[in-house]
Parts: sequence; structure tokens; C-alpha cells
Amino acid sequence: MKKLAILFLAWSTLYFGACTNGAASKDGSAQTEEQQVSDNANKPNGNDLLAPPAWAADATIYEVNLRQYTEEATFKSFLPHIPRLKDMGIDILWFMPIYPISKEKRKGELGSYYAVQDYTAVNEEEHGSLADFKEMVREIHRADMKIILDFVPNHTGWDHAWITEHPEYYTRNDKGEIIDPIEPATGKSWGWTDVADLDYSNMDMRKAMIAEMKWWLTDCDIDGFRMDVAHGVPTDFWDVCVKELMQTKKVFMLAESEVHHLRNVSGFAADYGWEFHHLMNAIAEGTKHASDIEPWFKENRKQYSKGYHIHFTSNHDENSWNGTEFERMGEGHKAFAILSATLDGMPLVYSGQEEPIKKRLEFFKKDPIEFKNYNYADFYRELLSLKKKNKALRNGKAGGEAVFLNTNNQDVVAYSREKDGDMIFTIINLSPRQQTIELSTTGLEGAFNNVFGSSTTSIDSNSKFDLKPWDYLVLDKVN
Repeated sequence: MKKLAILFLAWSTLYFGACTNGAASKDGSAQTEEQQVSDNANKPNGNDLLAPPAWAADATIYEVNLRQYTEEATFKSFLPHIPRLKDMGIDILWFMPIYPISKEKRKGELGSYYAVQDYTAVNEEEHGSLADFKEMVREIHRADMKIILDFVPNHTGWDHAWITEHPEYYTRNDKGEIIDPIEPATGKSWGWTDVADLDYSNMDMRKAMIAEMKWWLTDCDIDGFRMDVAHGVPTDFWDVCVKELMQTKKVFMLAESEVHHLRNVSGFAADYGWEFHHLMNAIAEGTKHASDIEPWFKENRKQYSKGYHIHFTSNHDENSWNGTEFERMGEGHKAFAILSATLDGMPLVYSGQEEPIKKRLEFFKKDPIEFKNYNYADFYRELLSLKKKNKALRNGKAGGEAVFLNTNNQDVVAYSREKDGDMIFTIINLSPRQQTIELSTTGLEGAFNNVFGSSTTSIDSNSKFDLKPWDYLVLDKVN
């Protein structure tokens, strides 16, 4: 009889750490992350193998909530949106889970996308056939875009075949009963009662899970994964899994997590910028200020040796459970979008933000986005196209480091980024009040195009800026 999941997690880290490179052992005898990075660099193709694909360097990601995207909610009905999203500056389409959803213990009318019944099938009831999916993948590739799938490795639905065929793949309580996921800190259920927790101390389950992922690469030609609850899976699994996936096909790996090891060692190209997102929400509320951004940024940068964050003003969790960007950020929603896309990392746009939608989308039932005017499409096009034009805005080490300027104002943030002669200079008023600032702009002298205007601005060693509430200037240096 197996113990609770938290005990399994500790045991599997100890056991598997002894037989895989880069895993931490319980007694602390394993290598440090710095040693692991160094060792990987000395192995044949070590760094090249785990490096993200080159096409991700200047990419922007867009989250597709297919259930709500059109009235039909099908792969076929999504096809007409591909050209306009490409035109808007989108490079990577992340599809929320498109697998069959378990009926047992289902929540709501249609169930959660994350209660997976079968990892190697599509939800034909809602989205159409596997052939339709493959045709959509081909159309995305024809548009010179990439597609990644939301994968759910932490748990399955209750009528997944493994429940009966391989009950040993799951975490069980003292009575031998399969349980839903528990919170490690408390040992209590997260409340995700519609899913069954997988047991990563079972090596056969790990192999089976990797095989399911590879199927999407080899049979459906997708370009990577967004891994749900990546921090809930032992990192030594990711050390092996990402390497095996990369040997199959060069893929883009996004972790729904903010755990340093996943990017520094395990091979994820990107993770979630949760801390920064929460900081932006707090600034919008008035409990934090623009002056808190620089210290957060510098401390955060110390924690990572590789990769970058995904930054966003909304996503499916935020929209459905915590409110739209209009609810959380009010009149500052565009200013925070500018901040997300120009400070550092890869920007994310959620389904419908280009309309924009101003409602919380239902999670467990049909609630279509009403696309009509695409009133914010031009805003996003101007913002996102910068990554293609200006090398300073590229992702991670491909882009320029943010250099903050002292504004002497707690509500205004200003920073520049430079790479290979390209420069971007951004100033944002993150408050509902008019602000006037004088900056020492030594080193930034020259002519700049105002990205959100038709004017050219000349910067000398000292400059004065008048900013309306929630105002912003994004200046692209003229070469």
C-alpha cells in the first residue's frame, strides 16, 4: 500500500536522483545547479540539445481557448483566425488542452480541459476529429507559425484507461484508494476532485508519460508543450523528459511554474512570470509602485542562468478566476501590456484580448468570445511587431538587458534595452495621476521613433517628459 503523494515525491527525488544526472539528493550530496550546467556544457551537444529552437528568440505567444473561441469551438472554425493572428504579430499558438475530457466526477456541464481521459486523442465531441487537428497544424505551419499543446502530466481524469489497467501509476492512501492531488504543504486536497493524482515514484509510469508526449511530436508534428503544474512533478523527471523530447524534435518548452531548476537545468525555455504579474496587479491597486519594479527585476535575475519568463496581463486562470485585465488593472491595462512586452521575456496574449473581451469566460461550460471589431488588434500589432524590428526586444539572452533610469518618481518607470546597435527606450506612468519627470539620459542621445505615434523624438543628455495618467512612451532608436 502506497503512502501519500508528498512522501512519494520525496522518495522519488532521492531514488531517481541516484540514477539520473542533475537530480538533487535528499542528503544534499548531489551537484549544485552551477556544477550541473557546467557538466552539461562539457558533454557532446549538451547545451545544444537543451537549447530552445532558434525560432523562439523573437517570438510572441498567444493562448487559444478553443472551447470559447468560436460558436462551433472546432479546429476547422479556428482556421480563419490564423492569418489575422499572424498579421497581429503572433508566432506561437498555445492551445489549452484539446484531449477527451473524463466524464466520471466531471465538474460543470462540459468538464475541465485538465481532466484528461486520453493523452493521445482529441476531444471529438467539442473540437472535431484528429484529421481536423492535423490539418489545422499544417495550416499553422503554412502561415509560418508554431503550435504548442497544453499537456497535463500531474494527474488524469478518473476514467483514463490507466485507472483500471495500471492503478499502480497513481497515488493511493492508506486504504489503497486512488486520491486526487494534495497540497504538499498541508497534506490536504487542492480541491481538484475531478482528477486523480499520478505517482512519479513509478518508473513505468514515467516512461509511459514520455511516450505519450512523443506521440504528439512524431504523429502530429506539434512544436512543443506548455506543461501544466510543472512544479508538481519531480524535477528529475523533467531532466530526463525534456532531453528525450529534444532528441525527438527541437521543441519549445514552457513550464506553468516559477521554479528555478526547471529553466536553469531541466531545459525549459520559459516559465511563468507569476511574481511580476502579481506585482503589476499590486501596482494597479496602489499597494505597490513603479519604483518596486527595478529591485524585483534585479533580484529575480540573480536566480536564473537560462531562459526567460512569459509575461502577461491575462490568461485563462486569471480571466476566469481573478478577473479580466479591466477588473484588475483598470485604466492602466494598456500600460501594463506595454510593460509586459518591453521589459524582459516573452509576451503572452490571451484569447480575445485583441477584441477586447471584458467578461470572465466560463470555465466548465460554453461561453463564446464575441469577436466583432478587434479594436485592440492595431495596438497589439504595433507592440508585438517590435520584436521583429528591434533586436533589443528579443527573448532572453538574444535580447538586450534592461537598464533602469532614475526617475525620482515612485510612479514612473523608465528603462532602455540595447542589442547590436538596436535600442528601445520605454517610459511608463503607472498611476492615475499626471506626472512630469526630468531624466538624465546620457548614453541615449539621438533620434527615436515614437512607436505609438507618428512623431520622431530627439533625446539629449537631459530630457523632460510630461505623462498623462497611465501614459507611456515606447521609443525606437533611429539607426
